[in-house]
Amino acid sequence: MGIFTPDQERCDQLTLLLGNCEPAKPWQMLYLYAVLYITGLGAAGIRPCVSSFGADQFDERSKDYKSHLDRFFNFFYLSVTIGAIVAFTLVVYIQMKHGWGLAFGTLAIAMGISNMVFFVGTPLYRHRLPGGSPLTRVAQVLVAAFRKRKAEFSSGEFVGLYEVLGRQSAVKGSGKIAHTDDFRCLDKAALQLKEDGPDPSPWRLCTVTQVEEVKILIKLIPIPACTIVLSLVLTEYLTLSVQQAYTMNTHMGRLKLPVTCMPVFPGLSIFLILALYYSLFVPLCRRVTGHPQGASQLQRVGIGLAMSILSVAWAGLFERFRRNYAIKHGYQASFLSPMPDLSAYWLLIQYCLIGIAEVFCIVGLLEFLYEEAPDAMKSIGSAYAALAGGLGCFAATILNNIVKSVTGNEKERRLSWLSQNINTGRFDYFYWLLTILSLINFGVFLYSAWRYKYRAGHKTESREPVKI
Repeated sequence: MGIFTPDQERCDQLTLLLGNCEPAKPWQMLYLYAVLYITGLGAAGIRPCVSSFGADQFDERSKDYKSHLDRFFNFFYLSVTIGAIVAFTLVVYIQMKHGWGLAFGTLAIAMGISNMVFFVGTPLYRHRLPGGSPLTRVAQVLVAAFRKRKAEFSSGEFVGLYEVLGRQSAVKGSGKIAHTDDFRCLDKAALQLKEDGPDPSPWRLCTVTQVEEVKILIKLIPIPACTIVLSLVLTEYLTLSVQQAYTMNTHMGRLKLPVTCMPVFPGLSIFLILALYYSLFVPLCRRVTGHPQGASQLQRVGIGLAMSILSVAWAGLFERFRRNYAIKHGYQASFLSPMPDLSAYWLLIQYCLIGIAEVFCIVGLLEFLYEEAPDAMKSIGSAYAALAGGLGCFAATILNNIVKSVTGNEKERRLSWLSQNINTGRFDYFYWLLTILSLINFGVFLYSAWRYKYRAGHKTESREPVKI
């Protein structure tokens, strides 16, 4: 793998942090980006589908369906968390001892084994009838609505809103969805005129159910959009908290943990919280709310967003204390020298709070999107959560660039808040900026959740899962 990487012989830790290592060649960067995008493509295929497919295994007619679904999504996120813990411990250890090649090779072998186990279980799975491409149906509604944008419901050519006869909808494996008055402009896609004839093209005339599918997808957007800021905060933690840990004592008794292992603690807190979730949180909240699962899906998302505000606010307060401590004890310029009397485990408070936020917000969001998405579009609903996570990563990069350009000026020798030297930068200001953004986002979420109406009453027929 040596030809695919720049020369690292003279690239020690200090040179790396100062950005003075040999840069990668253009073709090396092209190779790296190609591999990353292939990995991202694979993750995009797995994430939205695996949670929906797992939830499909439960029978909607069962009286325990709601509790089984709730437990599944918690177990699913627990599995994801265990994977993250292994990545930040075992894989980091392999990388430090044997290099990146063996570390990535180990992950490739693990993925191969997981695929084999998945396919071995194929005869045991319950499958829903495939309903065709959901993106095609969305495109058909938009095109048909645009074509008939000038048509009027009061026109003499108006026959009615188009729907197929019988109990089942035109979408394979999906029940009919009753008409709603939201987004009336989309209803023109189902506007049946005399000129449409007996066998209309789906690109000119869509069923009411097909139009309602698109309406539901649009109404869902504000809720996952409000989790973008949480993803932004999580992304910032992965880098900023590691830089904080570099300046602090990471010893746990005689054991010295690598700084790169610090992000494992949110995963450990998630593991602990999920273990106590049904024995502690659900019974306590059930007494207050009367809800069988302790809190509704949107309430859990709200609790998660509120906890993320507390986490990032505490991070700002502690960073202010850490920075003042470093300056007071003469570590202002020695940002790579750990301060022996200041333990890095103070960071566990913000880690635990963000872990609680993840449990409530992400698990509640996945369950909410699965139940509220149209029957034949469950994976699209789950994809909303993954898309929000990805947009949070992009938003973190954009925010960092804006903060660096606004708060720093090389000509005036004014350091930005995100200076490489954390002891002269103002990470505390940046954390408080994140707190303000999180508060605004929380307000938007409360308004969106207040306006949202659960769609359980709109569905006239549920489709049956079948085994193939």
